[in-house]
Amino acid sequence: MASIFSRIVAGEIPSYKVAEDDKHYAFLDISPVAPGHTLVIPKKEVDYLFDLADDEYESLQLFAKRVAAAMKSALPCKRIGVAVMGLEVPHAHIHLVPINKESDMNFFKEKLSLDPKDMADIAQSIAKAFK
Repeated sequence: MASIFSRIVAGEIPSYKVAEDDKHYAFLDISPVAPGHTLVIPKKEVDYLFDLADDEYESLQLFAKRVAAAMKSALPCKRIGVAVMGLEVPHAHIHLVPINKESDMNFFKEKLSLDPKDMADIAQSIAKAFK
């Protein structure tokens, strides 16, 4: 059975896409720890980040770097934090989180619930800045 992320890539489940190429997809987390919290995934379904072939891993990291640069340009933050946990969904993914202090990366605090218009605006801002 396809993971929820594979279903998002296939268009079966809607997402707030911020970037895409032939091998990767980036979209806003629907339960963000901060506005702009983005997930970066390979389109190929692989359970765990470190199970990716070396070239796929490198490609995903370089794509995430480009997404992070777009986020930094589009969102008010000091840095883009990076986290890989990999337990929530059996599909390799990288969390990119706009932060101003380290505590902004607390995944155990209550998640935000943003208005769909705000989510769409954030996604559009990052997408415009993506190069």
